[in-house]
Amino acid sequence: QLRFVESGGGTVQPGGSLRLSCAASGFTLGYYAAAWFRQAPGKDREGISCINARDGPARYVESVQGRFTISRDDAKGTLYLQMNDVKPEDTGVYYCAAVYGIDACTFRLVKEGWGQGTQVTVSS
Repeated sequence: QLRFVESGGGTVQPGGSLRLSCAASGFTLGYYAAAWFRQAPGKDREGISCINARDGPARYVESVQGRFTISRDDAKGTLYLQMNDVKPEDTGVYYCAAVYGIDACTFRLVKEGWGQGTQVTVSS
């Protein structure tokens, strides 16, 4: 089972920053590409950023490009999302997952199932 434990969410003002963490539980993160997903209120969950295994290339959706940075520390089994210049539309529950990736990472889950996520609220 590919389980993650997300943390680091909170309430932040527009223009502020947050750093989310995602700890792999019971498996070796370094073997997998990984991604962050977001579920905004009333919307479907969507992939927003992914990174290939062995610190390979990262991808971002247009809405977060230039503001968010994904990174990984395989020695610690942890995935990160640095969120800068946050906007109200970044509000939502953030999840991470292992995803498929060969030449490029994808948002296709290796295995279905989600952690508890971490809530991010951007509000003045």
